[in-house]
This record gives sequence, structure tokens and C-alpha cells, in this order.
Amino acid sequence: MPSVNKVILIGNLTRDPEVRYTPKGTAVSDIAMAVNRVRTGDDGNRIEEVTYVDVTLWGRQAEVAGQYLAKGRSVYIEGRLQLDTWDDKATGQKRSRLRVVGENMQFLGGGQGGGNQSGGSQNSGGGSPQQSKPQGGDQPQQEGNERPAQGGAAASGDFDDEDDIPF
Repeated sequence: MPSVNKVILIGNLTRDPEVRYTPKGTAVSDIAMAVNRVRTGDDGNRIEEVTYVDVTLWGRQAEVAGQYLAKGRSVYIEGRLQLDTWDDKATGQKRSRLRVVGENMQFLGGGQGGGNQSGGSQNSGGGSPQQSKPQGGDQPQQEGNERPAQGGAAASGDFDDEDDIPF
């Protein structure tokens, strides 16, 4: 029987990412997100609900999150659900927690936590993040796939000939 375990979230970080390393040297980062939902109640009033989600990132994504994300920053996460279970040492009870294991991350907007870094992404395959060109600070350099500024290359006057197509 087929099954799917896929989660897509857009939200804001509720605290700065925590990065640690496994004994074998793999980076692990835990981030906490607040995801908002607005709905209309039975009485017609607007109700805003907030869901708090824990996300675990591994490898290069964890390092990038620790370096460039901060509390208040908007982020897009694709991942899968994972159920962690353990015995509580204090009470002896079985405990469990549902978390998201992030497989793809993309920075959104300027956010409150870290300047103008919109458009960056980090795939689970590793490599460096793709970012807009730095304007100072400690933003990463973009590799490959550079996109022209809004309005395309035609707006920046990069065309010498009338026959050039701006896309």
C-alpha cells in the first residue's frame, strides 16, 4: 500500500537556531517555527491560530541555518514527519514528540532576524546556498544560476541589439 510523508511549512523562527555536531562530525541544527493560520469563527470574527513546530536540519543545511537564520526570520521548509519516543527519566513514563526532519530549506523575505537575504535556498543534497548578491555583512556568495534583478536584463540595459529577447 503506498504512503506519503511530506510536510511543507512557511513560518517564522521563534528562536535562534542551535547547531551541534555528532561524534562523526555531522552538523545538526534544531529550529523552532511558528506557523500562522487565520480563519473566520462562527460569529464572523477573525481568529488567528499559531502552531509551533520543531524542525531538525542535517549536514550543510544545518550549518547554513546556524549561520544565516535568526529569530523572527521567515523560512520555507519541506520535509517529513518523524516520531521520537523515549522514557522520561523523572517520571518513568513513555514520552513522544512529533517533529519535522527538513529536507529542503529556503530563506524568505528580509525578516527581523537577518537583513535582506531573500531568495536563498539549500537542498538536501548539500552544496552552498544560493543567495542574492551580498550587500555587505556575512551573506554567502551565489554560485551558478544568477537571476537578473526584477524586471529582467532588459530593465538593466544589457541588450545592445533590438533583436535581443529579454527572457
